This record gives sequence, C-alpha cells and structure tokens, in this order.
Amino acid sequence: MNSKELIQYFKSLGIDVHTTTKARGHHGFFLKNRIDISKNLSESEKTSTLIHEFAHYIHSKLEPDINKNGGTLEILFKTSDAEIKTELLNVTHFVDENSLCKKLEYHKQLVKDEIKKQEQIIKKHYPKFLRTKRFREFEKYIKKSDAKYLLKFDRIKLIRGFWKKDTKIYSTDTIEIDFPDMPEPFAAYIRLKSYQKKQSRISARINKNKKYYLKPTELFARYVQGLFSDKESVERIAPNTTERFYKLLKEGYYFELSTLCRTYLHI
Repeated sequence: MNSKELIQYFKSLGIDVHTTTKARGHHGFFLKNRIDISKNLSESEKTSTLIHEFAHYIHSKLEPDINKNGGTLEILFKTSDAEIKTELLNVTHFVDENSLCKKLEYHKQLVKDEIKKQEQIIKKHYPKFLRTKRFREFEKYIKKSDAKYLLKFDRIKLIRGFWKKDTKIYSTDTIEIDFPDMPEPFAAYIRLKSYQKKQSRISARINKNKKYYLKPTELFARYVQGLFSDKESVERIAPNTTERFYKLLKEGYYFELSTLCRTYLHI
C-alpha cells in the first residue's frame, strides 16, 4: 500500500484530495468531502495520515456533523459498551505518543519544582507564608515599585517622559539587576507568580489536547490508522473493540472502508 494508490482510490470515490498544502498546520485535515495532506510528510507518514483522514470521511457518512460535535461512539460501534472507549484510548496512546502529553507533563513538573523552590526562599524570611493567603508585606512594598508590573507580565517596557526619553525594560529573569534593593523573598514571590501563570498555561494546553484526543471521531480515526500500521498489536490492545468493528465491517456498516480493509488487511 502506498499513498498514490490510496489517493487514486479516494478520488474514485469523489473525495477531493490535496497533497501540496500545509493542511492547516496539521499532518492532515478532512472537511466537507476534502482531504488535505501536508506536503512535508514522508511516504509512510502520508499513507498513515491518508488512512486517518479517510476514517473521518467514513465517520462523516455516519454522522454528518462530526466537525462540530466530534461524533459519538454509540453510532460508530452501534453499542454503549464503555469498555470500547477505554480500549480506543489505549490504541490512541499506542498510535500517537503525543496523546500522552509527555513533553507538556515534563515541563509542568519543572514549573512545579520552581514554584516550590521560590516558596522555600520566601519561607526562609516569612515562615508563615502560604500561597493561598495574601502576602501583605510584599503588597505594601510593591505599591511604590515598577516591579508591580512584573506580576502581570514577565517582560515589560516602560516609557516615561516627553519624547520617550525615559525608557526602561524589566524582566522576571533580571529582577536582581533591575531592582538591586528588592529583598530576596519579594523577588522570589514575583517569580513564583510568574511560574504559577506558566503552570496554568501548560495545564490548559494539556486539558485541550486530552479533550481533542478523546473526541470519538479522533479515537475512531486512530483506531483505523493503527489497524493499518500494526494490526496484530491493535487487535491485542483492543480485543472487544476489534471484534465489534470486524462484525460491523463485514456487514458493510463502514461503507467503502470495507473495501480498503479487505484489500490491504484481508479482513
């Protein structure tokens, strides 16, 4: 199986296939009977991505609004068996390591460690300090300092005076240089707040990614993708899902996907 064969077959079904775009920043994209594949992919990546997007095409025939609502597993597999969702997620983790968010989780842990480090610096001077309580000593100090802007931004440029003669740049990375008279615990508190914002941003990205990978249409597409890349492993990881999928496949429930599976997977 190669990408040219797949593209030829997809076009014979009336699907509009494009292989010279950036696919909206993704490997591939399906929308309204059109499949876009990134021009920067290797041959194996093209093949895998084409299968993935074709699965979306098949799903859209079962549920036309998948791009809006992500579809439902109940319609995809004609059952409400909760175990299927668990198996599909395991297949997703197997097929696409990015679904585990390992890099994001790693950076999140680094930020957590930095937050603890800054907290320890503060507690050397203020043993009763709690992140959940107001730091009144700091609040009193910061009112008269330009450093207060660093509570909202990690880097700022302040312009004062006529004709912009007085311009200063401050950063959370250079607090000791920018504000040499600032007590150590107050500099640590500013950095703690900065790291907390970073932690929130990372957590938001992790939640967004997990929500995306849990969409039924994405679970289904990666399951089909997995079958074509490593059929035996997917059958082992998701036995109940596979049994259900094969049954519906042989009944013609998945339309032209049956032809593809029969030709290349001998199902």
